[in-house]
Amino acid sequence: MAIKRRIDEPTGRTALREWAQNAGTGGKTGRSTLATAVRFTLEELASRAEGNSVEVRIPPFGVTQCIEGPRHTRGTPPNVVEMPAELWLSLVTGRTDWATAVQSGQLHASGLRADLSAHLPLIEYP
Repeated sequence: MAIKRRIDEPTGRTALREWAQNAGTGGKTGRSTLATAVRFTLEELASRAEGNSVEVRIPPFGVTQCIEGPRHTRGTPPNVVEMPAELWLSLVTGRTDWATAVQSGQLHASGLRADLSAHLPLIEYP
């Protein structure tokens, strides 16, 4: 079943590209652009890795469920991944890898299915 997208692809890619350019030059990305880039990439992950067994949280911008497996219906899911927006976008664009992100101490992953390394990067930017 296809996910319902809230951010159209051109808008999402533009926001992600702006973030990538700013990150590459040490610039700061505006909150609205950062939020759009995060939400777009969460939608992209959910469309490529459909399912409901892992919850990916990027506070305060968004959350999605992905990866096939048992579905949870109440309470905190058994498989949760949470990290800051900048780290998420670095993973999504291939600027950092899963192992490095885990070692940073900013990525919190719990559960047997919480390793997203097989699904990253989603969209590579230099």
